[in-house]
Amino acid sequence: MTLPSRLKHRWFPLILAGTLAGLITGCGRDRSDPESGLPIVKFQTDWYPQAEHGGYYQALVQGYYAEAGLAVDVLVGGPGSLGTQKVATGRADFAMGRSDDVMLAVQEGLPIVIVCALMQHDPQALLLHESNPVETWEDLDGKTVMSTPGAAWARNLEARYNITLNVMPMNYGLAQFMSNPEFIQQCFITNEPYFVMQNGGKPKTMLLAQEGYDPYRVIFTSRRFVAQYPERVRAFVAASIKGWDSFLHGDSTEARAMIAERNDGMSDGFMNFSIAAMKANKLVHGNPELGEANGLLQRDRLEGLASSLHRLGILREPMTIDQYATFEFLPAELQPLIEK
Repeated sequence: MTLPSRLKHRWFPLILAGTLAGLITGCGRDRSDPESGLPIVKFQTDWYPQAEHGGYYQALVQGYYAEAGLAVDVLVGGPGSLGTQKVATGRADFAMGRSDDVMLAVQEGLPIVIVCALMQHDPQALLLHESNPVETWEDLDGKTVMSTPGAAWARNLEARYNITLNVMPMNYGLAQFMSNPEFIQQCFITNEPYFVMQNGGKPKTMLLAQEGYDPYRVIFTSRRFVAQYPERVRAFVAASIKGWDSFLHGDSTEARAMIAERNDGMSDGFMNFSIAAMKANKLVHGNPELGEANGLLQRDRLEGLASSLHRLGILREPMTIDQYATFEFLPAELQPLIEK
């Protein structure tokens, strides 16, 4: 059976700040690219190159980063990516992740801050067989779901719908799902359904963002980098947003070729599926009717997420936005949309 190129997802436990205290460095070495003379900026991705990173590779191959005055080094991720720790310790200048994970990292003392959204809506979903009678969130009451234990979305779902889920630990494969028509597991709507279909299955999905637990996928950096290089932060954000517009709505041939070169598991069919899923579910650009847009962070959504995490006991204390995010680096055209 063909398995996903990702044998594990992006859900890795946080390393407590105490274990990092001795590693957090100062400003680090300011290096320039020997050919262009532009300052080198390191961007840590969360997984192996894939279509969900397409906007950054598009910005790279189309020269958007260079035009913005940056020589960007896109670092390949994987199970040990640990973007929050690498940014906090200066081993990367930027990284991608979920807004709730950044809040939790800040709670543990990591000096990192969200600067823009990578996706307006998270692609996490529940994966079911088409024949499974579960159709609503209430139908999940008493069901067993393979997921990461203690996942915030599961706790939110139980509290919101007064149901109980039996969560079994993720093994990051599809074998159990393919062999059991009643099996339910967490997935990425842009990923696992493709492999189920490739192996003769008929999947359906329930996008978790639609049930009310809707974190952004974000780009974050360190407080130190923001203070020392604000223009680089602004340039990186603007060029990345431009890259996503171009990747999803322009000619992405070169970017796709670079992704495939760096990850031989990225076939044209797989990337076509992922891109179609991102567009169909409005993951990157969101819903314009709700004031959503590529790269945008909205105050009420961030505050609502932090309040939910505190209410569920995942955040020990209430958090204010300025503890984990800043809006100052969003392009001028997005500024009026920050406040709904």
